[in-house]
Amino acid sequence: MIVIVDYGTGNVQSILNMLRRIGIDAAEISAEIKKIEEADKLIFPGVGAFDFGMTNLEKSGLIPVLNKKVIDQKVPILGICLGMQLMTQRSEEGSLPGLGWIDAETIRFNFEGSINKRKIPHMGWNTVHICKENRILPNKDDEFRFYFVHSYHVVCHSKKDILTVTEYGYEFVSSFQKDNITGVQFHPEKSHKFGMKVMSNFASL
Repeated sequence: MIVIVDYGTGNVQSILNMLRRIGIDAAEISAEIKKIEEADKLIFPGVGAFDFGMTNLEKSGLIPVLNKKVIDQKVPILGICLGMQLMTQRSEEGSLPGLGWIDAETIRFNFEGSINKRKIPHMGWNTVHICKENRILPNKDDEFRFYFVHSYHVVCHSKKDILTVTEYGYEFVSSFQKDNITGVQFHPEKSHKFGMKVMSNFASL
């Protein structure tokens, strides 16, 4: 069973709809600790501000069970957009600490002094460059395009954790992967066939 973690942020229904569209029926949205405890895989979405997301997680009482599933039991988890950012240690967007599952931090796009200035937020379709072998985006020869909406991006302190990078004024980490933990800055649920491939590959882990 794949459980989409509902902690009051994110378009959880869109993710469930995509899973249904690619033929995955063993999936549900839940904020119940018991359901999360029973999950084989987790999807951790999110839209909005970093501190808002961490505050909702704290209020929901889900942090201990998520730590148990992700860190102790090594259950596969896919973080999407804010969900990816909350997996890091901290964010320039807020003052609260993140979950700290990845040795990384979240910073705002900064184009000061650059000749390649871009609008913030980064919004629309963009390609990703695959940096290492993986089972989420396994074919390096394919061009994958995804839909992005974000003003902040992740900086990984270990290059080994970087799964893909994307160019927007400068190169930034568009996804990371460490052991059972995968985070994507883009929205697979809004990315048509490319997003379907990501979700299908994650479900088959």
